[in-house]
Amino acid sequence: MKDKVILAVTSERGTRQFRIGRRFYRVLKVAGCSVALGVFVSTGVIYYLTQKSQALEVQSMTLTEEVASLTELKQTLESDLQSREEEMQLVSDRLGDLEKLLGVDSGEENIISRLDVATIHSSIRLVMLNQIPSGSPVKQARISSGYGRRVHPVTGKVKFHRGQDFAVNTGTPVYAPADGVVQATRSSSKGSGNFLRLQHSFGFSSSYSHLNRFSVRSGTFVKKGDLIGYSGNSGLTSGPHLHYEIRFVDRPLNPRPFVDWGMNNFESIFTKIKSIHWDTLVARVESRVSQQMGISSRGTQIIAGNANVADVPVRFKE
Repeated sequence: MKDKVILAVTSERGTRQFRIGRRFYRVLKVAGCSVALGVFVSTGVIYYLTQKSQALEVQSMTLTEEVASLTELKQTLESDLQSREEEMQLVSDRLGDLEKLLGVDSGEENIISRLDVATIHSSIRLVMLNQIPSGSPVKQARISSGYGRRVHPVTGKVKFHRGQDFAVNTGTPVYAPADGVVQATRSSSKGSGNFLRLQHSFGFSSSYSHLNRFSVRSGTFVKKGDLIGYSGNSGLTSGPHLHYEIRFVDRPLNPRPFVDWGMNNFESIFTKIKSIHWDTLVARVESRVSQQMGISSRGTQIIAGNANVADVPVRFKE
């Protein structure tokens, strides 16, 4: 009986006994353990795979969100890029308009070089228009007498008129046509009457005669557009007016081209006033502007004020 195993099974019909050999019992036992081990391992694997699947699902959701975020970012960047391109095109178009106004040939340079050229060129114009008399010293005034030979309205003698007269009432404000310093103020009831002279940059000066009163003193620094006095009828006159003169190193110049001079007709002064070496002056201004702005000088070619180069427009060149 040692090699047998008795297995008793009890049911409603009674108890039945089965004799099983020990070897077969061991096989069943090993099989049962194997099955139990398989179930345990399978359960563990299934649990691991479930957890892994959940982790992958979470990771997939995260990646999906990141892809959606990156897609949105891509669309935003594309929109920004398109906006930047439109802005750059607008800048290029505006720069082209500015180049036409300045008379600058853009050539095939990139936009940075074109901006440098336009910046220097416009800065040169601003410096010169601010430091050399430009525009009228009185607002909306009629010119009653120009520069040149004329019959003096009081003495009746033919005399060279070295300035320009503006028909203005007494008390009309007179403004500085450029930055400068008040060189002299002189009160008088004869000749030029109450007289004022401004000294400007580059050897230019302007003077104002027959004033009613002064608003500045000798030695005062003024800026373009500052009030310097009021027109009157002092001195030798036939009526209230302002006598306006412009000189270069004390040589009288026709004031009319300077009164008409501005940003839109900047080059006109070079052909109308030919007694000044404008090319040298502009070269000096350009060098100063380039140094102040940290932009390399490209050199300029301008009208030099003589018959040989009178038709050469202001241009930058390499």
